[in-house]
Amino acid sequence: MLELGTGAKAAPKDDLIKDASEATFMADVVEASREVPVIVDFWAPWCGPCKTLGPALEAAVQGAGGRVRMVKVDVDQNQQIAAQLRIQSIPTVYAFWQGQPVDGFQGALPASEIKAFIDRVAAVAGDGGLAEALEAAEQMLAEGAAVDAAQTFAAILGEEPASAAAYGGLARAHIAMQDVDQAEALLNGAPAEIAAAPEIEAARAQIALARQAAEAGPVAELRARVEADPADHAARFDLAKALHASGDVAGAVDELLELFQRDREWNDGAAKAQLFTIFEALKPTDPVALNGRRKLSSMIFA
Repeated sequence: MLELGTGAKAAPKDDLIKDASEATFMADVVEASREVPVIVDFWAPWCGPCKTLGPALEAAVQGAGGRVRMVKVDVDQNQQIAAQLRIQSIPTVYAFWQGQPVDGFQGALPASEIKAFIDRVAAVAGDGGLAEALEAAEQMLAEGAAVDAAQTFAAILGEEPASAAAYGGLARAHIAMQDVDQAEALLNGAPAEIAAAPEIEAARAQIALARQAAEAGPVAELRARVEADPADHAARFDLAKALHASGDVAGAVDELLELFQRDREWNDGAAKAQLFTIFEALKPTDPVALNGRRKLSSMIFA
């Protein structure tokens, strides 16, 4: 059993629900979630189901006694945020804790399921032990202790079998151990209710990139080919894959953006698709993902 700790602070009663913009999202959601879980409701005025879900979410948040906050984001007025978080339909709801999305769902839900969602999110932070264990496992993984990280993520799943963060983390630990098939099998066995969670999608993207890495050629050789013929799109695409495999994610993104700018339709839009795979594998707040998405958007709409 994981030892449960003190948990998150309760939010002030008069600051439970607010609207956020692109200018305030980092403060209202990412930073605020380091103290209290933040439920983010992505909606639009024309969305019928949003009109039902929004008030029900607000009521559940109010009933949670300050253990969670709620932030509403109008996707029509904040298209950049919606694009960065890959919001493809509304209503979409994400729960943020410690600066990261940890749970979520799409579409309207009955009041009982909304309350269960709020309680689940509040429990992850309130219990403290699970959140601290996730943080410790992520630190182990970042430091190269993949086996220890995998054991910790597995222990968390023993406590919380539907933890998307733990499933995604366990899969990433197996990727780090170069056991990509096992990572894929884990994700395929994840509970249906979290199959589309951001952490699961991110791990799937990392699996795709890991399989590509096994086929990547030498960076120096591919760079020489590109320098000799900048119009050799296949060489530039392979260079991007090789750079990513070597750990130079920013360099890979730069090469793919250059390829997209030169010929966005090359190989059925392969550059754009590869960029989205890389962005999805990164954390939503990663500077490489944020800058890359912004540059890609400016090219698309130029």
